Amino acid sequence: MVTSNANPGRLVRSATYRVQLRADFTFDDAAAIADYLAALSISHLYCSPYLQAAPGSTHGYDIVDHSTLNKELGGAPAHARLAERLAAMGLGEVLDIVPNHMALAGRANSWWWGVLENGPSSRYAVYFDIDWNPPDPRLSATVLVPVLGDHYGRMLEAGELRIERENGSFVVRYQDHEAPLSPRSLDDLLDRAADEAGSAELGSLARAFGDLPHAVLTHPDSVEERHRGKEFLQQRLAELCEARPHVAAAIDGVIDRINHDADALDALLRRQNYRLAYWRTASEELSYRRFFNIDTLVGLRMEDVRVFADTHRLILDLVAGGIVDGLRIDHVDGLRDPETYLRRLRNTSESTYVVVEKILETGERLPESWPVAGTTGYDFLNRINNLFIDSRNEAALSACYVRFSGGNDDYRDIAYRAKLQIMRQELAAEVERLTTILADICHNHRRHRDHTRRDLRDALREVIAAFPVYRTYVQPGGRISDSDRIYVQTAVFGAQQRRPDLDGELLSFIGELLVLAHSGSAETEFALRFAQLTPPVIAKGVEDTAFYRYHRLISLNEVGGDPSLFGAPLEDFHRATAEAAERWPEAMLTLSTHDTKRSGDVRARLNLLSELPDAWEQAVRRWTERNEARKRGEWPDANTEYLLYQTLLGAWPITAERARAFMAKATKEAKVHTSWINPNPEYDEALQRFVMDVLGDQDFVADLEGFLREHRLVERGRINSLSQTALLLTCPGVPDIYQGTEVWDFSLVDPDNRRAVDYDYRRRLLQDLSGAGPEVALDKAEEGGPKLWLIHRVLGHRQRHPRAYGPSSRYEPLRASGAKAEHLVAFERSGGLVVLVPRLLVRLGDDWNGTTVALPRGAWVNILSNESVDGGDVAVRAFLRRFPVAVLARDD
Repeated sequence: MVTSNANPGRLVRSATYRVQLRADFTFDDAAAIADYLAALSISHLYCSPYLQAAPGSTHGYDIVDHSTLNKELGGAPAHARLAERLAAMGLGEVLDIVPNHMALAGRANSWWWGVLENGPSSRYAVYFDIDWNPPDPRLSATVLVPVLGDHYGRMLEAGELRIERENGSFVVRYQDHEAPLSPRSLDDLLDRAADEAGSAELGSLARAFGDLPHAVLTHPDSVEERHRGKEFLQQRLAELCEARPHVAAAIDGVIDRINHDADALDALLRRQNYRLAYWRTASEELSYRRFFNIDTLVGLRMEDVRVFADTHRLILDLVAGGIVDGLRIDHVDGLRDPETYLRRLRNTSESTYVVVEKILETGERLPESWPVAGTTGYDFLNRINNLFIDSRNEAALSACYVRFSGGNDDYRDIAYRAKLQIMRQELAAEVERLTTILADICHNHRRHRDHTRRDLRDALREVIAAFPVYRTYVQPGGRISDSDRIYVQTAVFGAQQRRPDLDGELLSFIGELLVLAHSGSAETEFALRFAQLTPPVIAKGVEDTAFYRYHRLISLNEVGGDPSLFGAPLEDFHRATAEAAERWPEAMLTLSTHDTKRSGDVRARLNLLSELPDAWEQAVRRWTERNEARKRGEWPDANTEYLLYQTLLGAWPITAERARAFMAKATKEAKVHTSWINPNPEYDEALQRFVMDVLGDQDFVADLEGFLREHRLVERGRINSLSQTALLLTCPGVPDIYQGTEVWDFSLVDPDNRRAVDYDYRRRLLQDLSGAGPEVALDKAEEGGPKLWLIHRVLGHRQRHPRAYGPSSRYEPLRASGAKAEHLVAFERSGGLVVLVPRLLVRLGDDWNGTTVALPRGAWVNILSNESVDGGDVAVRAFLRRFPVAVLARDD
């Protein structure tokens, strides 16, 4: 048990409900659904990040000011109303926080604005993860700002860049982008204006600006002298311009001439602490750590205690004030030292429930030394998903996919190539930064001194591409875990197997560096930087590339999942869940999130295809022949067409526009025929027309709907959904319900899954089902009634009987006997709870064929049907005849 690590204080005893706050769903809108959530027996509203984000943010992860509540959501007054409403309804709050990065949104981010103005001498330069001494010496003490639509010189000569004065300060503008000019670079401009205006005072200011400490001087005394001096001088200049209009006119006249003189403008811009550049340069020359490959999100140095304090002050005030009860830590793997960060957070908020967004690969465990309640639930999601895959048909479905797509690539090969592509293109700058560190280390190790930079880069890429998990968690001076050693050894071995042409001794040396086998500051820095690079490579290479290239069964292509694994034995589910109950009994559980590729209900339906390989192949071939004439040559390709048919089946009914938007995103993420960076308009147009034409064919639509009816995929998909929902609500942990998914929800990847939710509809449906029995709920199947009713009934029971579901309630599988035993998921929670759900419904059919389950001794009552039963070997059919799943409680 690790509940002492979590120290959860006010436990999330029922469930969280995740909402995505944005300009059209504000704090007041969230407050308006508090009564509905309370009626549903939710205990905590779970909010997306709501500190001040970049203007127009639709998700809140692009924070620009940690000291302010987002004004577009209503700011502090509306947030106070939300807190008051939640308290009145007996609800708590969980908040998603973003410690890894901030948004570069012009002057909205005053910290970053200060860095651009003052370079390394900015008070906030140490807040951001910037390499002030990159491999290219020309970029020394300079931040790359890759915002231009074309090459810098072309933009400058075309007049796209302009200097403007703002009182006593100056900025350069390009379209909607702006950046401050370094005060020290103003001396020549002001001196020319002083001569023209005949102003000795302006001449004195010009010299004073030029005498400010250079931006490379980072001693605290120099930093303070520069800041005090430039603020004083900017104020004096503003006052002079206001008092002497002819001086202001002279300055503006000089600015105008500079703006019309490419050489003069270039000379001024070369003196800045940043380099305006073509946006494509970012992938190879960026000098700051990003969030994944997003240039506008800069990494924070959260390991610095000042950064932690300044970014968490408001959050911790909300926690201390009892407004926020729990924290969800976004992208914990982006931090340099996650465990130290989490311990610092625990020390400042002892009673807070904390979970981390952490992707666990197959067989990987969350570090038990972390003082958290667990993960946000992707491991649970994939554990559940594999229950509903029929592993017996793996070969048949694989063969179908190969025959149709024409490809025979192993998924792991696809993922490997995708990671290499990401490192060569979108994350080349990050790889280059790590290569530079490795080159410096090798220079001091004589056995590796003669390796060329290309040797080092190639070796690095191969080790990263072979890395089996998101990252290691090495700490300077700390113990290296056995698991980290194994992961590093696995990666080195994998690199040696794939690239025998590389120097095996060099690969082994990299492995030694990663487990801190060699002392030295550069050696330690290499290991820590490596650990921050592997997560974006895996996330972008696997989840945002390979998942869109490999379509054997797309319900398996989910965050934290492994599409090469085709289901798992029931015994594996029981073993993993029992272990979770022992180690992380208060972890968050989920089926759908704002980041999932498909909703839980889409996966629940698609998983049925694993039981219908022959029928599925016949349908796909029929549809392919029908739609062949709609292609433009060979576009879209067969692999993309295969993805489309699965998507339509899983999300049906879906509008043509939603399907078109999803396919456009999927193919750009795949980066095969088109991409976000290098779009192929011809391919994009061919795909768009194909999707619209296919869905405009009523005979095709009729055939698709006929396939759904023939194999009862809608009905069986709903039962799968109820099964996984029952598991969500009763397995060890804290269930989270993503906005709107309390009824059937067939959303695809964002932005599709962030559409507005009709709460009036859900509120009315809940009122209609209040106090109703299972038959009434099933009568409202088309409306999503069974799912909403199940959630309401189980969460209501959970609130009344928290010990039955709580962290002290153990998990024990129950034995089933009979011909259909493998189709039953049955377990007991030691607090007095038994759960029974069906799976693999096509093979199960409509008869349990005498299958029984060994119910623990004593009297039990089904909380869904209010039927009583005594312990012993009981027919499964008796439990599931009125509703597809059963949740039993001790009748005491």
